[in-house]
Amino acid sequence: MNVVIGKSTANGTVTAPPSKSYAHRLLIGAALSRGTSTIENVCLSDDIRATLDCAQTLGATVSFAETPLPQTVRVCGTGGKLLRGGEFFCRESGSTLRFFLPIALCALSQNPRANAASSGKAIFRCSPRLAERGIGVYEEALKNAASFEKITENGNGAITVSGTLLPGKYTIRGNVSSQFATGLLFALPLLPENSELEILPPAESESYIAVTADVLKKFGVCIEKTAQNTWFIGGNQHFSSGIFRTEGDESNAAFLKALNALGGNVIVTGLNKNSLQGDKICDTLFKQLSAGYTEADLKNCPDLAPVLFAVAAAKHGARFSGTRRLKIKESDRAEAMREELAKFGAAVTVAENEVTVLPPPCGLHAPESVLSSHDDHRIAMALSLLCTITGGTISGAEAVRKSYPDFFSVLSSLGVSLRRYE
Repeated sequence: MNVVIGKSTANGTVTAPPSKSYAHRLLIGAALSRGTSTIENVCLSDDIRATLDCAQTLGATVSFAETPLPQTVRVCGTGGKLLRGGEFFCRESGSTLRFFLPIALCALSQNPRANAASSGKAIFRCSPRLAERGIGVYEEALKNAASFEKITENGNGAITVSGTLLPGKYTIRGNVSSQFATGLLFALPLLPENSELEILPPAESESYIAVTADVLKKFGVCIEKTAQNTWFIGGNQHFSSGIFRTEGDESNAAFLKALNALGGNVIVTGLNKNSLQGDKICDTLFKQLSAGYTEADLKNCPDLAPVLFAVAAAKHGARFSGTRRLKIKESDRAEAMREELAKFGAAVTVAENEVTVLPPPCGLHAPESVLSSHDDHRIAMALSLLCTITGGTISGAEAVRKSYPDFFSVLSSLGVSLRRYE
């Protein structure tokens, strides 16, 4: 899908989309619970649909209405008695893959319920890029517990996992993705004995681990932080069902708030002022970028990088550190933004763990050619913001379905001139 955006000033009030980070975790907790849970305010993005599919592979049943508005999802959980093996369709969701992989190993370790699709293995179907970049930390941390086989061919990716997850001490690198810690924190309480998880420093994106601990607590699962980077996980715990509501998404709300830094007047409602989501720091960073040249560390908020790069290009420029992990996102985000911002006249320099963005002396101009989303939802949304200043066309705009399928409809409701075509 292509989107043509005309010069526009955004104005109005909009409700933040539901948090994808919380929704993933709440749905998984519900799938592991005894009884039926109700999760309110869920956005059925491609990533969340992947998590719902995988929850059903574990043996949970889910129900929801097929409408574009935020949904209420009901999950009849497994009570921790998981189906063994089977195929997990993760699409392009790194969270889904990394959260479910240890749980699938836990299922292989149990006295299993029969699953006709299983032969002692779990198969994770995903995009080739995700299969290639997705599980390196697990391959290290679980090398004595599991074996992994990756296949990428004909535009498809697959990771076959076999082995068992046993109680014990696990050590993982903390500078790749907090999602690996989250996966283990969901799986280890299901094991019959206690475990310990050590996250080697530097532990980045720690706010996401705080979100995980918050969700586990909601389901009655206790994990204890015993040192700066160490968690104690009691064994033989049970997830308790309940009624939960997903709070607003700080990561995607950042794209709406950024419109104010670009001359708009947008009020975003539906956010939790006490949220544990680390990306709420966007408010502070947008103020700094609007005031002058800025230096900012993104190691704890890498998902904000595309929108911050875009605002820096439109304002006074910035130097961003802590950008190394951008290479392993849905695209190589630093290089993708360098390529696309150049079309507006901005200069971007990409180093190993640093990105410098300098606006053109006379301000951004209309892009010299069609912009590309690089099949990355956050790139598509970031470029859309700049097009409200200069006008422009974005190809591959359907990438927003991954996390915020209503994004362009919301822009339109704020007075942004746009049209879509295939």
